[in-house]
Amino acid sequence: MNNKILFWIPRILGIIFAVFISLFAFDTFIDGFTWITFAGFLIHLIPTYLLIIALVIAWKWNLIGGIIYLALGAFYMVIANANPIAFLIIGVPVIVTGGLFILEWYLKKRTKHVL
Repeated sequence: MNNKILFWIPRILGIIFAVFISLFAFDTFIDGFTWITFAGFLIHLIPTYLLIIALVIAWKWNLIGGIIYLALGAFYMVIANANPIAFLIIGVPVIVTGGLFILEWYLKKRTKHVL
């Protein structure tokens, strides 16, 4: 696999997924805008904050960020309470992103040893 493609796929997937997850936070504004609903909006964005932190870490340190992504996916699997559809939509993309970051780290490490 081309190194540039493997570099960008998990990063783009991480950004797209963070945007996707943050869309769910907008349901707090159904009853209109108040400071309480705005506070609820910020609280609903906690998963997005975690994904962005993991992405920033993974951008620099692939292995550590990949492990964080895998841990977030596993944590969601536990809190999804065995709902397979929710896990497929939310948990699997996080785990795949983490796996791609770890794969990128592994291939970089392997090519450094070959050279």
